[in-house]
Amino acid sequence: EVQLVESGGGVVQPGGSLRLSCATSGFTFSSYDFSWVRQAPGKGPEWVSSINPSGAGTWYADSVKGRFTISRDNAKNTVYLQMNSLKPEDTAVYYCNTGLGSSTYWGQGTQVTVSS
Repeated sequence: EVQLVESGGGVVQPGGSLRLSCATSGFTFSSYDFSWVRQAPGKGPEWVSSINPSGAGTWYADSVKGRFTISRDNAKNTVYLQMNSLKPEDTAVYYCNTGLGSSTYWGQGTQVTVSS
């Protein structure tokens, strides 16, 4: 069974940092791209970042470039999102996903709240 489980969210003050994790199981982790997508209250989903299977290729939305870093540990089957210099507009539920064949798999999400 394919599983993606996000963790690491929480409440942080503006300017603070959080590291999100996406632990996976049920498939060959090292063969697939992963993405982080967020959804703020009352808004549609927003793509945040993606990483290729080796980790050498990474891509970021302009809104997070220079503040967020995506990475992966193929030995631990886990994808990370290091978030620095957080802003109130980063408040959202953060999801990781991956495409396997014709299906896209998502985790349950983790809430990030940036507030003073």
